[in-house]
Amino acid sequence: KPFINKPQIKIITGIRRSGKSTVLQLLKEELLKAGVSAERIISVNFESFAFSEFTTAQKLYEYIRGKIQQGQKYYLILDEVQEVIGWEKAVNSFLADFDTDIYITGSNSHLLSSELATYLAGRYVEIPVFTLSYREYLNFRKHYFPEEQIQANSFTTYLRKGGFPVIHTVNYDEETAYKVVRDIYSSVILRDTVQRYKIREVELLERVIRYAFDNIGNTFSGKNVADYFKNQQRKTDINTIYNYLYALEGAFILYRVPRYDIKGREILKTQEKFYASDVSLIYATMGFRDRMIAGILENVVFLELKRRGYQVYIGKLDNKEIDFIAERQGEKIYIQVAYKLENKQTLEREFA
Repeated sequence: KPFINKPQIKIITGIRRSGKSTVLQLLKEELLKAGVSAERIISVNFESFAFSEFTTAQKLYEYIRGKIQQGQKYYLILDEVQEVIGWEKAVNSFLADFDTDIYITGSNSHLLSSELATYLAGRYVEIPVFTLSYREYLNFRKHYFPEEQIQANSFTTYLRKGGFPVIHTVNYDEETAYKVVRDIYSSVILRDTVQRYKIREVELLERVIRYAFDNIGNTFSGKNVADYFKNQQRKTDINTIYNYLYALEGAFILYRVPRYDIKGREILKTQEKFYASDVSLIYATMGFRDRMIAGILENVVFLELKRRGYQVYIGKLDNKEIDFIAERQGEKIYIQVAYKLENKQTLEREFA
């Protein structure tokens, strides 16, 4: 809301089915409520067959220009804009040529690549959309199932089912919920990684994902993954692994968290951690295993910090590790995540 009618382009990013299009729908309702006439809100969803011919910036520009009358302010809502080649040129022209307020969504974190930054330098604001937080999940339950009492085990249910909004609009059992998540996962893998990055070895990509999911909460590097495959008699070069991890970050399947040396005050290039954009993706691909609980809790805390706008690092001090260092506008917090402090050693380690 604070950015409505401000000169920046609003770029809403996040994994597929996290609710970006719904956010745009709500924005449209907000504009209509504020008295903007429907003709001055131009919506294009590039995944809809109706707009499938707008594959280039030129075609998109001509379509929008045909709908605009000079002297009027227009609101442009462009959904899944990464489907258009050179879209940033068209958007730049809308800013220059017409009186527009522009909203864009994309399912690729490399949407704001260096090339785009050059075109739109200083004129955009990125608004990340995540799957539901625990609090949002409770709000969903209250809205869709008003007769239901909040259960004592509701956090466990949230941990098990994850935060994709579509899961919580219907009373799915766990198995059906995972089937829905698997379908989301498959479409993200196919469209936002395999097709976008022209990946040929899909089976290897799936193995890299499983390795990352199996090591949630553990530090590792591309070299660790390559060595692991070598032990399994699978020859693969380290650059391929790094490219696959880059593609998975691009599709918001994984988030990379760098290590920060507290003593040297520098970001270390090796042994990072990766977290899933939603814990349900892990269960949908790996099944649910109790032994993963510590990593899953870390994942939930990591996503909550991102939602609250923190920059997140793993901390390193000599041979000790801090789960998260989170920074936001000069504020710095340190967080340890533990499932159980059941013995003296664990207690000492966590507090150290």
